[in-house]
Amino acid sequence: MLRRVQKYIRDYGLLEPDERVLVCVSGGADSVALLDVLLRGGYECVVAHCNFHLRGSESDRDEQFVRELCHRMEEQFDRTIALHVAQLDTKAYAEAHGLSVEMAARELRYRWFAELAESCACDAIAVAHHQNDQAETLLLHLMRGSGLQGLCGMRPSAPNPEAPESPVPIIRPLLCTTRDYIEHYLRDIRGWEWVTDSTNSDTGILRNAVRKWLTDSPKSTIEHLSETAERMQGYALLTEEYMLRVRSEIVREEGGRMWINLRLLLTYSAPKTLLYELLRPYGFRTVDEIYASILSGKGGKTFLSDGYRAVIKQQRLCVSSE
Repeated sequence: MLRRVQKYIRDYGLLEPDERVLVCVSGGADSVALLDVLLRGGYECVVAHCNFHLRGSESDRDEQFVRELCHRMEEQFDRTIALHVAQLDTKAYAEAHGLSVEMAARELRYRWFAELAESCACDAIAVAHHQNDQAETLLLHLMRGSGLQGLCGMRPSAPNPEAPESPVPIIRPLLCTTRDYIEHYLRDIRGWEWVTDSTNSDTGILRNAVRKWLTDSPKSTIEHLSETAERMQGYALLTEEYMLRVRSEIVREEGGRMWINLRLLLTYSAPKTLLYELLRPYGFRTVDEIYASILSGKGGKTFLSDGYRAVIKQQRLCVSSE
C-alpha cells in the first residue's frame, strides 16, 4: 500500500516530501488508511474532522474515535499530530440555504477545509476517495445524464469545489487502490480499527445502492470503471484545448454578454456537442431545445437557466445574466 500510494503521489505530483498536508479524517476505513499511509510516508499531517451532528450519538462516537486514533498514532509514529474538529449545525444551514442535507454538509466541510488549510499553512488537502468511489461517481453521472466532464469522475488533484480561489488543492492519494484492499491493509497488515456510518446501509438512497452493487462486483469491474474515468480525464484535456481554439473563432464577449456565431458553429463537426460545452458553465439544461431552434431558424426565442438567459438573434446566440 505504501509503495503504491507513494508512486501515485509522485506520478501525479500531489505532494513534495517536505510539504504539510491537511488530512480529512471521518473515522471510516478509507480516511484511517489515508492518515496512516501519509504518516508512514513521512509527511507532516494536520488532521481535520467534521462533526455534522446528523446521526446523534453516532456522530459524537466518530469524533471521539478520531481523537483517540490521533493519540494512538502519535504514540506509534512518535510525533505530534494537530487535530482540529468542526462542530457544524448542518440541518440549520441546509434549511437556511434551501439545500439538501448532503449538499449542505459538502459546502460546510470544503469551505472549512479551505480556511483551516490556509491558517495552518498546509500545501494540500488530502481526502480519502478511492477506486470504488471513482467508479460510483462515474456510474451516478451516467445514470443522471452527463457530458464529458461528468465522465471524468474525480481528478487526483483539483481546486477546492467550495473555495476555487484557494491556492490549496484537494488531492486524492488513494485513487490508486480499492476499498477491499484498504480494509485488508488496515485489518491484516496494520491492525487499525475504524468506525462505520450506519446510514451507508440504506440502499433506498441511490448512491448507497450503487455502492452496494460495486461492493458485490468483481475487483476488475471497479478497476476498469476507474481506468475509464482516468482516460476520460485525458480526453477532457484535449477537448479543453480544442474548445479554446473554437471559442476564439466563434465567440465574442462584449458588455458582459457572450455572442456565439451560429453560422460558424454549424460548420464544425458535432455542433450540438460544441454548443453544450459552450453553454455548460452557464447551467443551461435545454441545449437540445436551443439547438433545435437554431436549426429551425427561429429567432427571438429566449431560454433561461439559473441566473442567465440565452436569446437567438440574427444568426447569433446571445448569453447574458438575467
